[in-house]
Amino acid sequence: MFQLAKNFFVFLSQVTKGNKYYFAWIGFLSLLVLLGLITYIKQLDNGLIVTNMRDQVSWGFYISNFTYLVGVAAAAVLLVVPAYLYNFKPIKEIVLFGELLAVSAITMCILFVVIDMGRIDRLWHVMPFIGNMNFPSSLLAWDIIVLNGYLAINLTISFYALYKMANSKEYNLQIIKPLILLSIPWAVSIHTVTAFLYNGLASRPFWNASILAPRFLTSAFCAGPAIMIIIFQIIRKVSKIEIENKAIFKIAELVAYAIGINLFLLAAEFFKEFYSGSVHLAPMEYLYFGLHHHNNLVPWMWTAMIFNITAFLIFLRPQTRENLFTLNIGCVLVMTGIYIEKGMGLVIPGFIPGTLGEIYEYGPSFNEKMITIGVWAFGALIYTLLLKCAIPVYTGELRFYKPEGSVGNQ
Repeated sequence: MFQLAKNFFVFLSQVTKGNKYYFAWIGFLSLLVLLGLITYIKQLDNGLIVTNMRDQVSWGFYISNFTYLVGVAAAAVLLVVPAYLYNFKPIKEIVLFGELLAVSAITMCILFVVIDMGRIDRLWHVMPFIGNMNFPSSLLAWDIIVLNGYLAINLTISFYALYKMANSKEYNLQIIKPLILLSIPWAVSIHTVTAFLYNGLASRPFWNASILAPRFLTSAFCAGPAIMIIIFQIIRKVSKIEIENKAIFKIAELVAYAIGINLFLLAAEFFKEFYSGSVHLAPMEYLYFGLHHHNNLVPWMWTAMIFNITAFLIFLRPQTRENLFTLNIGCVLVMTGIYIEKGMGLVIPGFIPGTLGEIYEYGPSFNEKMITIGVWAFGALIYTLLLKCAIPVYTGELRFYKPEGSVGNQ
């Protein structure tokens, strides 16, 4: 037990080692987290009145970011399937970093939900065994279970693999295979349940569509892997880890299919709404053309549309998909396009027009923006520290047990 505690301390001590760029990055993220925390304390003190959410629009910037990040977390399955089920070696070597990204993304998701609650002293009501979750009738209870379950699965798989590597042993795939197999439908379920949170509100016709869950999943498989492609290039630049272009280009190929399906589903939604011309057209009309001179989101939505189509063309052609410069442009475009479309472009029109026909144009307040930046910085900080611990184990620089003749630091 003492040896285990000592090893754990050595593992965690890796975060204290690094060059000036590493500490500058950590300091920058810590400053953003501190500013976000100060702003959040102000929100706790004054209540949600410091946000621009009102009775007419009761979900805003926080839930927009939550929805986007659930997709980022779910996208880890796009690495798990080729790595573990098809034993595709180039991706198998980097799947761990995708699982650690899922851990960071889920942590941010949970934070956004807590922040959006306003009264965190009532959080105990949704805790298993302590409060009354109203399970299984409450979709929120389902969401709490799938998010925390997915977090636990990814943490277990990642730390088991790292522990075995740190002890100079091959991890036994048969031990974690049940968890790996479980993580695949579980990844799908976290985003499906999130879609059902919107989908189940019959009085909000914009969300009350059976196509919503498939659109959530396809958009997740666009933005999440695009973020991973950027991160993998940074990892191989700042560390000794070799990540093959073959792995990056295979992920990019999968993204191309996902963007195509996502655009097709969007076109199907367009046809259904505009061809029928029913009263339920109003939210979609507000998004893309404005409604009764209210058009705050129109330029954003057309920007997202242009970004997504341009990214699709980049990812579709092997010549541009396999050129790192154009590939990175495509990644930034699809990440931004999905963030707009699946964030404010999903949440806000569901409330427009209101149940009394009123149009309240919501935009995030300064407090909401600062808290959101703080949460994103916290997620980036967690991911940075996880990588700082994992990379020395991965490269063999950190070993708790060294076979004879091996080199490395304990």
